[in-house]
Amino acid sequence: MKLLVFQHVAFEILGTLNPLFKSYGFRIRYVNFGRYPDAEPSLDGYHGLVVLGGPMSSTDEDRYPHLNTEVRLIEHALERDMPILGICLGSQLIARALGASVAPNPEKEIGWYDVSLTEDGARDPMLCHFRATEPVFQWHGDRFEMPDGAVHLARSPSCDNQAFRYGDRVYGLQFHLEVDQALIDRWLSVPIHVEELAELEGKIDPDQIRSQTPQLIRRSEELSDATFEEFIRLFGPLQRRAPQPHR
Repeated sequence: MKLLVFQHVAFEILGTLNPLFKSYGFRIRYVNFGRYPDAEPSLDGYHGLVVLGGPMSSTDEDRYPHLNTEVRLIEHALERDMPILGICLGSQLIARALGASVAPNPEKEIGWYDVSLTEDGARDPMLCHFRATEPVFQWHGDRFEMPDGAVHLARSPSCDNQAFRYGDRVYGLQFHLEVDQALIDRWLSVPIHVEELAELEGKIDPDQIRSQTPQLIRRSEELSDATFEEFIRLFGPLQRRAPQPHR
């Protein structure tokens, strides 16, 4: 299986998804729109699409014209009935491709926040591994409106739309299950994020995020494996490779 991945900045990567996809034999191609904003990738030959996050707004096409390219390609992937996963910014771009709007959330969610499943979320094959409420990692200031025909899967107290499914093969997640502790530490030290936290004038404490992460990351990684293995099932029967012994 060949997977196309839309990337926007160097520090937002597949994370825990990378070894999981590779353990099932996927070949992965990144399209880094941050480095090559004029890229016009083709979906031909690919079996699925993952759209990652980024610090920009999904509606800021004047500064980032490639966002329109991505929405158009997501529309084509929808027409082909490809499995599609959007994370944070990626979920917002999928929502736009489905005709929904994206707007600033009443408050930024940065750090660990409780996310609760809806009744549909509790029955969803990808999210059914969640308890009724789980702390998950977030980093976003915008939110998507629910696309027409989509199934609302999860919410948080300050952001009602946290996850949706469209059809059986398209998922948008506002939160970040792909992070591990090293990636969170990296995000907290990225200059654009340091500046963003400083502008919040103490409303969000990066040291608190650092102290919470060791307590919560193991459960997050368990959820990541269980959730994204279900996404991989959308590609059909695949055999997970046994880990190779260290020499």
